[in-house]
Amino acid sequence: MAGHEGVRLRVLMEPRHGSRYEEILALALATEHAGFDAFFRSDHLLGVDPNDPTYRPTDCWTTLGGLARETSRVRLGALVGAATFRAPGLLATIVASVDEMSGGRVELGLGTGWFAREHAAFGIPFPPTGERFDRLEEQLAIITGLWRTPTGDDAGFSFEGSHYRVEANRTPPRPAQGPHPPVIIGGSGPRRTPAIAARYADEFNGALTIGDASGEQLRERFAVFARACEAIGRDPDEARRSAVLPVACGVTPAQAQRRAAVMGSELMRSTAAIGSPAEVTERIAALADAGADTVYLHIYDIHDLDHIALIGAEVLPHVTSTPERTGAR
Repeated sequence: MAGHEGVRLRVLMEPRHGSRYEEILALALATEHAGFDAFFRSDHLLGVDPNDPTYRPTDCWTTLGGLARETSRVRLGALVGAATFRAPGLLATIVASVDEMSGGRVELGLGTGWFAREHAAFGIPFPPTGERFDRLEEQLAIITGLWRTPTGDDAGFSFEGSHYRVEANRTPPRPAQGPHPPVIIGGSGPRRTPAIAARYADEFNGALTIGDASGEQLRERFAVFARACEAIGRDPDEARRSAVLPVACGVTPAQAQRRAAVMGSELMRSTAAIGSPAEVTERIAALADAGADTVYLHIYDIHDLDHIALIGAEVLPHVTSTPERTGAR
């Protein structure tokens, strides 16, 4: 089939049983070597099964800091971080630090947080939905406000909200990218998510849509986001639009099904691209036809580096224009 020039293909890691840093690094290096645009990871402390005793949690931004020094080309980020996990001034500093460590390759994905059991298991407060949206909006105002405050500004940056207060910060964090790292906001909510994204997002992520093989639900979410932008006088085309696609690609049906089994959820498999490289390519094309210019391939088996190599060799050239493949540093 004809490819869609300009679609960015990225790898999103969410290992079913957690991971160690060396395993994450191996997958990130395989992603870079295969020619993908970016390596992202989830920001979770529990897995798909919260009662899985084998799950090994790792901190998202600690590992991204390590990857920043051990990769050389791929962009790095979280899809998406939970605003409940970190105070906004601290998060702004963490992300700016990793951006500097990477030479300006970091992107910040941020959402409300949704996994109540995860918060309870780690002693993290989990406010009601409305408050989580309020906190997300205040966090974005603070993070982008700190990043945009000019050097030498005598007044510094201040913010007074219902949940956070910043008082005259004259030494805000300085990311390597200007004016700041791209901000990714996404979700399936019909009202507050697109409205917040319209104000703050450099990329709107239509999130995972169960059973939406044709991309029609994704297309509608992008349309809602566009209307939210227009409502505040913003050109919707200023922002990128992205989608998440669980993937299990194989050179034989048996190999594809083996990789699909690792997902561990029939619901996830029902929306995944499972099959040959040509079939996976077709699913990505459907997302592009729905308006996505960026697709995150959701990977669950962190040890299956051959999976990354196969997609890089047999799918990537048909759906995207990417930088030249490069070896690991």
